[in-house]
Amino acid sequence: MQAIKKIGIIGAGAWGTALAKHLAEKGMEVRIWAYEHDVVSAINTARENPIFLKGVPLPRSLVATSSLADALEGCEGILFVVPSHVARPVLQNLASCLSDPIPLISATKGIEECTTKLMTQVMEDVLPSPMHRSLMALSGPSFASELSAGQPTAVCLAGQDELLVRRFQSALMTPTFRVYADADVIGVQLGGALKNVMALAAGVVDGLGLGLNARAALITRGLTEIVRLGVAMGADPRTFYGLSGIGDLVLTCTGMMSRNHAVGARLGKGERLETILGGMQAVAEGVRTAHAALGLARRHAVDMPITQEINAVLFENKSCRKAVSDLMERDAKPEKGQA
Repeated sequence: MQAIKKIGIIGAGAWGTALAKHLAEKGMEVRIWAYEHDVVSAINTARENPIFLKGVPLPRSLVATSSLADALEGCEGILFVVPSHVARPVLQNLASCLSDPIPLISATKGIEECTTKLMTQVMEDVLPSPMHRSLMALSGPSFASELSAGQPTAVCLAGQDELLVRRFQSALMTPTFRVYADADVIGVQLGGALKNVMALAAGVVDGLGLGLNARAALITRGLTEIVRLGVAMGADPRTFYGLSGIGDLVLTCTGMMSRNHAVGARLGKGERLETILGGMQAVAEGVRTAHAALGLARRHAVDMPITQEINAVLFENKSCRKAVSDLMERDAKPEKGQA
């Protein structure tokens, strides 16, 4: 199996920068595209991304650029790490720079809000058809700061082409970054996106000071909602009991570095959403994903009460305490097979 020597990374947020650092330190030639010119300048001169990954030194072999064409030139694969709400226009610009089909890995954990499409489905809309079979998704419990510090991390890489997945699995793996292969592209993406919605809800529980019992119940019932929607969309239910499902769900609902949990906690303490988001530089994907997830639930006739209540809190000014009480006071049901 031929080793991958050069890769382009599209998106220089915390996760994109951490992946770029990881691959550059492994010895690959890496170019990272950033929308923000000050991020490009800082990476190339100060060897740091002070906006999204402050305090993490970056290798000199990592080159940043504001040109998509430069980022893609000569690369053997693309890691796409752009927030979901701007993914389509960036992909459209990216498509115009491609001369030949190239493998592309989505590491974006979100759903397009206006279409409720997963990232690989957006890519199929925009990118040439010869690339569709080479689309992959990377997800799992992974805080960027811990990967950057060389702490052990395990994720999942899913794609239709088994040989291609194995090739990029090998390219990404190091002694501290373990990558498992999978074929469930829908399930891996759904788990990575919907855990952000549940992290908002878990943050609300913690912000209200409702205790560990309540948080554990929220995570468990949240997983039930994710599995229910995933099965309706054709995903393998076993996927949600793996790294891209419960692994990422637990991390994002309990880890204090989770942006989505932090937003939920501030909502639980009474802050307004507009105030919270107005002071954030990085994106909390769960806010947009919550609306898209509710749209998917309605389209597939799936009951997702936690998702419904967090939407009411986010977009209908429902009080957090009322949302919790409405969840707790629903009609009694058996646990298995019911909402």
